[in-house]
Amino acid sequence: MTDFPESLRRRLARPAAVLGGAISGAAVVEALAAGGFASVVYDEKGENRDFGPEEAARHDLLVYSPGFPQAHPWLLAARRAGLPCLSELDFGALLWTGPAVAVTGTNGKTTLTELLAFAFKRASLDAVACGNVGLPLTSLHRTVSSGSFLAVVEVSSFQSEDLRHFAPEAVLWTNFDEDHLDRHGDLETYFRAKFKLVERMMPGGILVVGESVAEHARRFGIELPESVVVATRAEAASSVPSGSAFDSWPQLENWAVARAYWRARGLPLRVLEESARIFRLAPHRLRKVAETGGVEFWNDSKGTNFHAVLAALAQFSVPVRWIGGGKWKGGDLRRFCEHVSPLIDSAWLIGETAPELHRHFSALGRASRCFPSLQDAVVAAAKDAPAPTAVLLSPGFASFDMFRGYAERGVVFERAAGALARR
Repeated sequence: MTDFPESLRRRLARPAAVLGGAISGAAVVEALAAGGFASVVYDEKGENRDFGPEEAARHDLLVYSPGFPQAHPWLLAARRAGLPCLSELDFGALLWTGPAVAVTGTNGKTTLTELLAFAFKRASLDAVACGNVGLPLTSLHRTVSSGSFLAVVEVSSFQSEDLRHFAPEAVLWTNFDEDHLDRHGDLETYFRAKFKLVERMMPGGILVVGESVAEHARRFGIELPESVVVATRAEAASSVPSGSAFDSWPQLENWAVARAYWRARGLPLRVLEESARIFRLAPHRLRKVAETGGVEFWNDSKGTNFHAVLAALAQFSVPVRWIGGGKWKGGDLRRFCEHVSPLIDSAWLIGETAPELHRHFSALGRASRCFPSLQDAVVAAAKDAPAPTAVLLSPGFASFDMFRGYAERGVVFERAAGALARR
């Protein structure tokens, strides 16, 4: 049986309530079952679709998935009933007794998490990437030894906004920009949700932040610890391994943070540099996936916020037919269009934000069209495109209005682009 701390055991005489039946919730259910404890899953798409005072009274512990904001009616009902509520990350932290490094940021956190886990292994140090990157922290204690492994944990603002137990030995915060305002309400609240990681960091821990994080901390009057290391792109530009995935913006920022952290730990930079040279970016992060007649197709489906779109567009010196739009996450659409307009040839729009984006681009005198499907947008954008032209999918918005996630959206784009190239 899995070892559970006494603080959890005494609340598990009755089944635990688990909010959300997807990856995080399933990990909690599996961990509880491995420890010999029961649970009941509540999910709007599952068997138990309601949660209120009556349901709360049946449990002594509730664990919730990142998709549940603090103001969700189910969480409010649980707290009004006096039911202790743990985020999945905090639940996993109570089970994981090994060291942890937290990686966060508006952009770049997945790549940095995967790079560090890869580099640690090449340095003969056991490490595993987990958290928002795919494997929940809760699953980790059942797959590796807490005593011998370092958990490199990607942490989103959804996971960090109510942390009480997770205590990383280091926090790496790549950057900060407008995102998830539909959840957090305003930019400062979003910043403070991520800053919870800094507050939870172990005494004497290593804190490395990008320049935009330090700038926003000053803007909001939030004092970073004196020991903070601010990683600048100027410092890293001359040291990035040539030919690696990190030799241009925005990946240069990830390299700056990784290098500063590696040096702070006293690890040999040679190992990190060698790791960066052979490291490959995961799918759906800005890469060319097809080409025909001088028209290139670039997939950046993971570009789900404004900052990511602008960073992607900055990489092109040829005209760009930009495919964007999706589920709105908050933010000023007009200002976004004003920033994008000078960088593109035209906009080919999809998803729920397409009509409003079209209105703003029209007011700016930039050509744009709306399409009912991504496939239609790809075909139309490629048609009659002069060489050289880049057809870029870098949506700037979430995918859940049309797809199950950014990966599915990227696959649809690549298939459509591949079909055109094969013609």
